[in-house]
Amino acid sequence: MLDRPNDPLLQPFQLKHLMLKNRIMSTAHEPAYSEAGMPTERYRLYHVEKARGGIALTMTAGSASVSRDSPPAFGNLLAWKDEIVPHLKRLTDDCHEHGCAVMIQLTHLGRRTNWNKGDWLPVLAPSPIREPAHRHFPKEIEDWDIERIVEDYATAAARMQEAGLDGIEFEAYGHLMDSFWSPATNRRDDEFGGSLDNRMRFSNLVISAVRKAVGPDFIVGIRMVADEDWDKGLSRDEGVEIAKRFASGGKIDFLNIIRGHIEHDASLNDVIPIQGMAASPHLDFAGDIRAATKFPVFHAARIADVATARHAIAEGKLDMVGMTRAHIADPHIVRKIIEGREHQIRPCVGATYCLDRIYEGGEALCIHNAATSREALIPHDLPKAEKPRKAVVVGAGPAGLEAARVLAERGHHVEVLEASSRAGGQVNLLTRSPRRKEMVGIVDWRLAELERLGVSIHYDTYAGVDDVLGFDPDLVVIATGGIAQSPELEAGDDLVVSSWDILAGSVKPEGPVLLYDDNGGHPGMSAAEIIANAGVELEVVSPERFFAPEMGGMNHVPYAKTFAENNVRVTINTKLVGVRRDGNALLATLGSDFSDVRVERRVAQVVVEHGTMANADLYLELKPLSRNRGAVDYAALIERRDPLPIKDEAARFDLVRIGDAVESRNVHAAIYDALRYCSLL
Repeated sequence: MLDRPNDPLLQPFQLKHLMLKNRIMSTAHEPAYSEAGMPTERYRLYHVEKARGGIALTMTAGSASVSRDSPPAFGNLLAWKDEIVPHLKRLTDDCHEHGCAVMIQLTHLGRRTNWNKGDWLPVLAPSPIREPAHRHFPKEIEDWDIERIVEDYATAAARMQEAGLDGIEFEAYGHLMDSFWSPATNRRDDEFGGSLDNRMRFSNLVISAVRKAVGPDFIVGIRMVADEDWDKGLSRDEGVEIAKRFASGGKIDFLNIIRGHIEHDASLNDVIPIQGMAASPHLDFAGDIRAATKFPVFHAARIADVATARHAIAEGKLDMVGMTRAHIADPHIVRKIIEGREHQIRPCVGATYCLDRIYEGGEALCIHNAATSREALIPHDLPKAEKPRKAVVVGAGPAGLEAARVLAERGHHVEVLEASSRAGGQVNLLTRSPRRKEMVGIVDWRLAELERLGVSIHYDTYAGVDDVLGFDPDLVVIATGGIAQSPELEAGDDLVVSSWDILAGSVKPEGPVLLYDDNGGHPGMSAAEIIANAGVELEVVSPERFFAPEMGGMNHVPYAKTFAENNVRVTINTKLVGVRRDGNALLATLGSDFSDVRVERRVAQVVVEHGTMANADLYLELKPLSRNRGAVDYAALIERRDPLPIKDEAARFDLVRIGDAVESRNVHAAIYDALRYCSLL
């Protein structure tokens, strides 16, 4: 443990009676780990891991619903239920054991949900204006709705106090509370509309009721939009005025500042930027609010690196800096700072796989930390193996690098064999898109860890059986990835090129181009983005109901923007049937699962994206020589026992294959394969 008394990030911060031990927090977000709206074991352990990692404050929920007619949009906690209290008490107590404060975000979602969730009650808003993100037409809130919701906020806050939390914050961006503030969503002509005093009336009623319920000492803050950055929305001047009123009103203890609006995916990305966008875009604005109010200010918006976080505190822009997605990638950031190991922090690469999964109905997962949210099964700090083994990992893509890292952390001697002259596998294709260059962090972090752990990588080694057996291994991990494949066509397999060809630059786009994507993820869309940005006429064809269904809304935005700006034609519900030559051009035949009608497109180039075929030749050669014959006991794997059954006692080594060497999947699946197997071997 190093003594770092002058590090701004490690200075304590006094918030009312609460002493926060450093300046780093995880802001409220809903990872969708709840069960029936309750923060059960998975939810609790996710927050406790950050507490173990040294964070000063973890904010739960994003947001917890205070009323039955605020139904969960994506796994929200149900703060209107009494049964939430013991769950939150255990979470809070466990985090407190590590010196970490715990708060929760409370909200009424207003129009940012839908009527066909929860109890199918009418969804409310100050005015009946459609919310595009959830395709909802809300009911105009009535006086009796306001009365009961104000009471719901108060009783929910009292439950949080009973659970022993250190405080609460109200959510006021895109939800009911700030919908009253914004001229874009409040067209009322009664005492809740018109003047700023009137538009603040609802939030003031809520805050007063909550203060009455929890008393003057309980910490109450607000995460609020102070500028909707929208010609018809809340202006900067009015937003700053609202912040000033809260700061001087004596009932709010901190401001957590947001800039922007979130009614559709494109604007949401400006609030929560993804890779390829500017880092910490609203930090200076949050600093302006702190200067204007002279009040405690928190903020998070893609502050992913320690240097920026340190700058935010050192320059007096923030009192607490939110590194939320960064802690999904590495929950031990603070501990590594304290121990002088900043270089070992696993970077957030901005892929936003976490949020995309939430918005598509899944749970938050980090694209390259598969232990996050699986703390009950896989520790972030890997224990040493009982008996060191000699391991050979074939392939230095994400799966192979992670396998080598995990095995080396557990004390095994590891050799990595890589066919090419550089590590990275398919990540090297992804980073050919300038917007996705940050993905290289997945590779670079692991290479640095392997260097620290003394693992050798043998490049330009197209490994055969003899190469592998020459190391006399006890364990062989096949991570040879996959090979781009084409969809089944009636004709013309030799006339198409793959998305890999475009991404690698081995084939230049020639227009017009037809790109057929029945994989539905980043590879096809990245190729389309490169083609469109080259100024080449492009049509994207998909057999799905909408393009790129394997991607969530946040990553959809930059592709959609590129397509709109370059007049890219998108055709859905359509299949590529075949391709034939027509003079110097190609004729692509298109059909459909819905009709026998076929049409043709005359193009210069047909690009296809059909996932990968497992590169399994070496695995198949080694399989009969291995102790387990390549077999996996899935029950043992899931139950966290040795998953490789003994089929031949006389054989020398165990054999496992992972990632795309098994089947076409994604980066997270490859890394999860490596972690879940190699942490048991």
